[in-house]
Amino acid sequence: MRGADALTKALEREGVETVFGIPGGSALPIYDALVDSPIRHVLMRHEAGAGHAAEGYARATGRVGVAFATSGPGATNLLTPICDAYMDSTPTVFVTGQVRTDLLGTNAFQEADVIGMTAPMVKHAIAVESADEIQQAIHDAFHLARTGRPGPVLVDIPSDLARGPARDREPHAPNTPGHAPTTKPNGKQVRLAAQAIAAARRPVLYAGGGVVHAEAAEELAALARLADLPVATTLMALGAFPASDRRWLGMLGMHGTKTANWAVDEADLLICVGARFDDRVTGALDHFAPRAKVIHLDVDPSEIGKLRAAHVPIVADAKRGLAAIARSYAALDPAPDAGRLAEWWARIDAWRADEPFDVPAGGWAEMDGGNGPGEGVDPHALLDAVQAATGGEAIVTTDVGQHQMWAANRLRFERPRRWLTSGGHGTMGFGLPAALGAQAALPRETVVCVSGEGSLLMNVQELATAAEERLPVKIVLMHNAALGMVRQQQDMFWDGRRAAVDLGSSPDWSLLARAFGVAGRRVTEADEVAGAVAETLAEPGPALLEVRIAPEADCLPMFKPGSPAREMIG
Repeated sequence: MRGADALTKALEREGVETVFGIPGGSALPIYDALVDSPIRHVLMRHEAGAGHAAEGYARATGRVGVAFATSGPGATNLLTPICDAYMDSTPTVFVTGQVRTDLLGTNAFQEADVIGMTAPMVKHAIAVESADEIQQAIHDAFHLARTGRPGPVLVDIPSDLARGPARDREPHAPNTPGHAPTTKPNGKQVRLAAQAIAAARRPVLYAGGGVVHAEAAEELAALARLADLPVATTLMALGAFPASDRRWLGMLGMHGTKTANWAVDEADLLICVGARFDDRVTGALDHFAPRAKVIHLDVDPSEIGKLRAAHVPIVADAKRGLAAIARSYAALDPAPDAGRLAEWWARIDAWRADEPFDVPAGGWAEMDGGNGPGEGVDPHALLDAVQAATGGEAIVTTDVGQHQMWAANRLRFERPRRWLTSGGHGTMGFGLPAALGAQAALPRETVVCVSGEGSLLMNVQELATAAEERLPVKIVLMHNAALGMVRQQQDMFWDGRRAAVDLGSSPDWSLLARAFGVAGRRVTEADEVAGAVAETLAEPGPALLEVRIAPEADCLPMFKPGSPAREMIG
């Protein structure tokens, strides 16, 4: 058997059914082995698309996503999705071909030091040195990618080793020294956390993406309901707590709800689970939850105390940690006072009554104090139509920009892994390939990509993948002829000096979609939106709906980067 056959066998043993990639010279032995493997290969049109598709696959399923690329430019084109997966803790394995071992270090054709390039943004980078190492390298990579704090792992395989003979070896225990994540919480710390929750009068549960990664949504809800805790979720945790539950305050952070941000500002106890005090959540860190004691539960010990000191640090898997805290809280004697949070909930409900997200009958002009954008479809109304047509059950991916934050605040998710977006790295071009990855993993699900024209242009070639692979993703494109979020910040924080944000020469998207073999529609009037959304979702194959939205619409509320969250605009 060849090294490449050893690779596909190892992937099959790991339960891999689908990989995403593009072949090339140094990866040809790997692709030859795929011919004899049951693994499905989805041919993307750019390696960045392959990487983001692997992310979408992983984020929608919780399983490890896999992408292939050749050496040189193929490998370097993976750098953005690798960094994206690292920032958002997405379990992924990237397999790259490499030049022959005798050519390493000679600046050979399509040689690139992908190990050195990726070292700062992977959990581990494995340079395979013999064909017999390939199977163990793959098993080690999968173990690292999905245990502890998930993340990307790179495996780089020289072409002569992939082509050369290899022995079929059953995997042994992972050879990953130094990687021994703590998953069981410390009992003393758990009791301290339960006691702190019982004593608090203004608690807030701050849930991050780690809750989703740990499959801990049920445990989060159980603790929140047991102790009647308000819950604020980050962008990465939307769906980790049911939006229909009265305890949900909405999204926390720069474009989050006033209720969530102000509740954290006045909290006396912040229970942080699977979150990392990211700057887009906290704003000015020294003003974030300034009166609160902090319980910080995270599987990654390096996150605890990194940005905010924890009064009760708990290093553990979120699922086990939350369950343990709930058990300890339920066992407290005497039982906590059931009415101790009445005043706190009354204050929260008063903030809720004043949330700015419901667009009044007068539309944007009334909402923006008479300075509304005028023409174009209201983006909130468009998203309401998507919500109504999907019943909130679709898997939604987004790109990055105004459309992302409008979707985050307007759409409602009842369970995790329905919302897939690029958070930490903020990657424009993520949405469409991530949707394709999710659809390939879950063919019976409705998958909707919400995007803007600036983002979609960055990976528009993947429309060809959607058509050829018959992946019936639905794209809802908000067209405002601008890089909207950049334009908004220039208007607000740079004295209205607009530079390099005009996208007036964007294509006719419905025609472009049809050129790729994707159904296309275009809407410019508000009364056409609901019908067009329903028709787009009813298409049997991939489809794109272009909606001309109000060109000057701002994404509000927000706070200025680096400012206190209390200083929200809008």
